[in-house]
Amino acid sequence: FQVRPLRLGYASMVIVFFCNTYYIMVLAWGFYYLIKSFTATLPWSSCNNEWNTPSCIEIFHHQDCKNASFANITVGSSNMTCADLADARSPIIEFWENKVLSISSGLDEPGKMNWELILCLMAVWVLVYFCVWKGVKSTGKIVYFTATFPYVVLIILLVRGVTLPGAYDGIMYYIKPDWSKLEEAQVWIDAGTQIFFSYAIGLGALTALGSYNRFNNDCYKDAFILALINSGTSFFAGFVVFSILGFMAAEQGVDISQVAESGPGLAFIAYPKAVSLMPVAPLWAALFFFMLLLLGLDSQFVGVEGFVTGILDLFPGKYYHRYKREIAVAICCLLCFIIDLSMVTQGGMYVFQLFDYYSASGMTLLWQAFWECIVVAWVYGADRFMDDVARMIGYRPFPWMKWCWSFITPCVCMGIFLFHLVNYKPLTYNNVYVYPWWGEVIGWCLALSSMLCIPVSLLYKLFRAKGTFKERWAHLTTPVWGAHHLEYMAPDIKSLSSMSPGTDDNKVIIFESVM
Repeated sequence: FQVRPLRLGYASMVIVFFCNTYYIMVLAWGFYYLIKSFTATLPWSSCNNEWNTPSCIEIFHHQDCKNASFANITVGSSNMTCADLADARSPIIEFWENKVLSISSGLDEPGKMNWELILCLMAVWVLVYFCVWKGVKSTGKIVYFTATFPYVVLIILLVRGVTLPGAYDGIMYYIKPDWSKLEEAQVWIDAGTQIFFSYAIGLGALTALGSYNRFNNDCYKDAFILALINSGTSFFAGFVVFSILGFMAAEQGVDISQVAESGPGLAFIAYPKAVSLMPVAPLWAALFFFMLLLLGLDSQFVGVEGFVTGILDLFPGKYYHRYKREIAVAICCLLCFIIDLSMVTQGGMYVFQLFDYYSASGMTLLWQAFWECIVVAWVYGADRFMDDVARMIGYRPFPWMKWCWSFITPCVCMGIFLFHLVNYKPLTYNNVYVYPWWGEVIGWCLALSSMLCIPVSLLYKLFRAKGTFKERWAHLTTPVWGAHHLEYMAPDIKSLSSMSPGTDDNKVIIFESVM
């Protein structure tokens, strides 16, 4: 069905487009690391490379500097004193910042492009295109491998991780929560944002993929299966990650909290450092980055497929072209690739963080999810929606679902959204570089480009409609059903399947179910 005034789909398309644009960079970096893993010695494991600086040190020897009286002694073979260790840098950080990113001093210094990253970016976009261009049938076959093989790699890495010294401490650090953190608003903000992002809520991708299902597909059961597999996989992967982090902390003689990273820091700094300390390091590095590439491709498939499906659905059947889908996917990939070129420059990481922080996570997803609940539960009607689901799957969902749509979910979304606004802090990189004011303006423009779709389209439709305000609202909030839906809703009406869009015989028929 379509509720006309609140064009939530437009906002979802903007969000998923931004997500497709910047998320592909994780795949490009992962592919770059995967290529660099096929060497006898990992390039990020030593300080003997052209990109390393005099401050590079492979082993920090923190345990030799615990006594303050030893502040001026030389540690290890690096000719550094304990006082110099404060400014020392590990080879993995220098590989990440000096070699992979070649990072500049700020957003205002884009610098030159990294041709190696351009080739990696081009390779992953070509791979995504040829996996998506024929539709969900071909993508579904590919996903059988890309979605299941990472579990094999996770099990291998877990078996290896738990056998390393310090793994037990890492796992205990993982499963013993710090309950005092629940008092911090930022924890709830991060948790809510992560759940919405990992479940693709508000992106429209699940809706687009679900449109390919049979009408009577049990979407209610699928929702529970999706939640269990998603959260279960994340919980299982936590044991893999923290067993490795425990080993890394034991090797460096520091607390686990000092080696635990998040986001790109975990994937491209902490974990590569950990595998560099293992025997047969290139093997474990290749396995990890191959798994990361497959996981990223799965997410990218869903995002591109959801965006292209939404775009194609905007065009009526009379614009049919034999290769319409292939052309649409090509244009989408090419446009995203052109924008991505700004992220393979020396200032590309600053652009990436702008997209990540503002465009497709945090406030935008919470705002989108809030309005989705309002439209479904209060504009369309939670009871009516429950009836529709019952008509599709043959039974009514548990009433708890209606309460979630009507009260719990919108209140949680708006609460976290307001927390986010109240605790808003200017965007920084590594807690050191503060973005300039014009950088934040660009970020807010990215965020508002999707958030404003909802109120602007509402006001526009109300202004264009005729009659009193009550009549306009009643007209615009009336559901519009397609003929293929009416066949299931009214089996006694004949020849609905023969109706063609845009003809005089195809009048809008509105059914309101009462159960």
